Amino acid sequence: MVWARWLLSRNVLLHPAIFWLTMMIYVPGTIYGYYWYKGQLIETWNEHPHWQLPFVPDSPTASLFFALALLWLRFKPERSSRPWVNGVRGIVETLGVVTSVKYGIWATAIILAGQAQGDVLYWDHWMLIIGHTAMAIMALLYARFFTFGGMALLAAAAWTFLNDTVDYTFGVYPYLPSQLDDDVPYVAAFTIALTALSVLAAGVAKFAFLRRPPSADKSF
Repeated sequence: MVWARWLLSRNVLLHPAIFWLTMMIYVPGTIYGYYWYKGQLIETWNEHPHWQLPFVPDSPTASLFFALALLWLRFKPERSSRPWVNGVRGIVETLGVVTSVKYGIWATAIILAGQAQGDVLYWDHWMLIIGHTAMAIMALLYARFFTFGGMALLAAAAWTFLNDTVDYTFGVYPYLPSQLDDDVPYVAAFTIALTALSVLAAGVAKFAFLRRPPSADKSF
């Protein structure tokens, strides 16, 4: 449809009004996300080695990376003359896409899995479902505008698989509905599979169907 093509076009998605509206959602959403993890961060600080702290707040870190990638795209769309800057940018962008897709789907799936086993959903559950689903969709829509290349995608994949390993080896995965406490091995398997799917989805969204902008010809 013509209207759908227009709605998903570069002119619309990169319009300043859309950008600032997105920032108005992502910035407070990210802050709230870290606050939501407050209890688990304190527990991890008190009961686990401190190096495990960065692996705890999954969703807000995903939205943080995505917001940083959008800011970079808005204010510095062209690639830098410094290779290391392009490298850092590529990793930030790819982590923003991969982890937003992953945790967007993961949170929704876990909430619904808990409901299927008897958990009662309230308004905040539906808010989380809507917000996390939107995270995944936004990441896939904007992936084609970013500058990252294959090496950055591999780096993001390595970090995200490492995050899964730390989460389910040391027990710092996000809190689950109590109904899923006896299903942790299955949740772990689902999480790892979802990481692989998210990396694939990020690669497809970036490389498969859409032409890259000229500024992304030499990707990190």
